[in-house]
Amino acid sequence: MENTVSKTPKKMLESSGPVGQNATVASRIFDVLNYLIVSLAAITTILPFIYIIGASFATEYEIATRPMFFIPQDITVDAYRYIFSSNKILQGFGNSVFITVFGTAINLFFTVTMAYALSKSRLRGRNFFLNMVIFSMFFSGGMIPGYIVVANILNLKNTYWAVLLPGAISAYNMMIVKNFFQGIPQELEESASIDGCTDIGVLWKIVLPLSLPVLATFGLFYAVGHWNAYFSAMIYMTGAKEKWPLQVLLRELIIMSNGTAGDMNNLDPEFVKPPEQSVKMAVIVVSTVPIMCVYPFLQKYFVKGVMVGALKG
Repeated sequence: MENTVSKTPKKMLESSGPVGQNATVASRIFDVLNYLIVSLAAITTILPFIYIIGASFATEYEIATRPMFFIPQDITVDAYRYIFSSNKILQGFGNSVFITVFGTAINLFFTVTMAYALSKSRLRGRNFFLNMVIFSMFFSGGMIPGYIVVANILNLKNTYWAVLLPGAISAYNMMIVKNFFQGIPQELEESASIDGCTDIGVLWKIVLPLSLPVLATFGLFYAVGHWNAYFSAMIYMTGAKEKWPLQVLLRELIIMSNGTAGDMNNLDPEFVKPPEQSVKMAVIVVSTVPIMCVYPFLQKYFVKGVMVGALKG
């Protein structure tokens, strides 16, 4: 009896004969294949970016003659010197930071407040509002009606609001945050209400501290969207170049480096035509590195925030 009780799960698995051994071998093979696939995916993702960084410091001759390299033979910073030769790049960087920070704050504010209200079954007309949100996920007015509303009706052209308000909330993100809020135990909110907290107090003191994973996840999603966006600023800020974000200015640099005729009236005369390929590589680095520096601090919240919000409720 003592020998039977003292058997560990590993010994019991080994004593189960060929079936247990086959299961162990199969699980090991599965783990090896998983690690192999993930490693290949990581290599194929990282190597091109390393090449871009190396090519941004290389000469035009080396980029043209060497098909693939990670460390340039002759290091030069001409591309970065060209990019930062005008103070408009620093101004555009500041505009991008402002749009990203302020826009993300607006996104989170509207997403949280609407999701918290719709997570309560006692809300009158809740199903109607939910159906309206779902409807907006499948149908939209289109680009031309949107431009007419923003530029003519709301008169927001050449202002920061033109790039901040039209995308103030994402219906998909709001629905996931709503599901996350529904998964928070109601007893916590009820106890806070008994202590005298209002709905706003419950949201601020109870719900938001417990929702850090999902807020950090979608906050980063919103921030990346604002940082990479250029089309809205390009069509709504045609008469306010001083408010252009970094992405629009970098697009202008690429047009200059390509020597494209395009809309030459929009091109800044301060820029002088640089080497083509090295500037393209440097532009990718300049536009990507800042947002990549934020990602590691929020990475740990991704799986927890998105999965819990998507599965609960």
